[in-house]
Amino acid sequence: MLPRKQMPSFQELTAFEAAGRHGSFTMAAQELALTQSAVSKQVRQLEETLGVVLFDRTKGRVTLTSLGERYLGSARRILQAYESETHAVIASAGAETTLSVAVLPTFASRWLIPRLPGFLALNPSLTLNLTTEPKPFDFTEKSVDVAIHYGAPTWPHGEAIYLCNEAIVAVASPDYAQAHRLTRATDLEGAVLLQQSSRPSLWQEWFSTLDVEHPHPYRGPIFDQFAMTSQAAVAGMGVALVPTFLIEQELRAGTLAMLDEAPFAGNGAYYLVTPLGNQHKPIVAAFIQWVIGQTSLAGRMAGRAA
Repeated sequence: MLPRKQMPSFQELTAFEAAGRHGSFTMAAQELALTQSAVSKQVRQLEETLGVVLFDRTKGRVTLTSLGERYLGSARRILQAYESETHAVIASAGAETTLSVAVLPTFASRWLIPRLPGFLALNPSLTLNLTTEPKPFDFTEKSVDVAIHYGAPTWPHGEAIYLCNEAIVAVASPDYAQAHRLTRATDLEGAVLLQQSSRPSLWQEWFSTLDVEHPHPYRGPIFDQFAMTSQAAVAGMGVALVPTFLIEQELRAGTLAMLDEAPFAGNGAYYLVTPLGNQHKPIVAAFIQWVIGQTSLAGRMAGRAA
């Protein structure tokens, strides 16, 4: 553990981060409502504390050294965590319990958030903090109680609980399907295939399971979220492969129609992931059980509808 005298002060770290981000002591001073000399002094004190040079100072200009560039990223993460945690404390004033959940963007907007009022009604003293994270992250670097993840049940410093598989279907707007006479996979040779950047081989896998040869399964507009892919299909841009639970509203409203092919199970699954040892915390355990119950209910309803 470093002695406290070798740790930079908050003021030094703030001045350094602002100066490094702007590449200017003057602009950092304007942002922080300080004088240029005050910022320069804070940065100099930080360099003395660390025993390194963070800025090259030549002819009235300052540029980060290679070590300064590296430390800037660390300072930014520290200050962002400070801001996030401070906001969380302010937001939860009066609440007995807080729960931080990181979730995939489309899963959050299309499945989780519409159901969350039910969970909050069961836990009225809870403050929920929801963030979107498209990829696994290190729990030791982010203060998150639960993450919802698609893929394999592996996560650094985390424990995974199986949640559900996904049923992926090919969908298009009714007008697009009718105009291109789309019914089966074999009809898609002349159709636009809407591509998902996080699943670049999804069309090829789908065609393979159906023993269908397509000349260009990787060709078509690329979108980075299923929400965008499905809305592109609604707009008549082409055919999309989308998990059914993310397009419940569109299927009910008739703005998307499924091709006459059986749902395709992706290679991965959805998991609830917690930091090691956190699954047994009361509010975390309650959330896990509630989410599992919601997926079971959604599955039974989908089965009856089919």
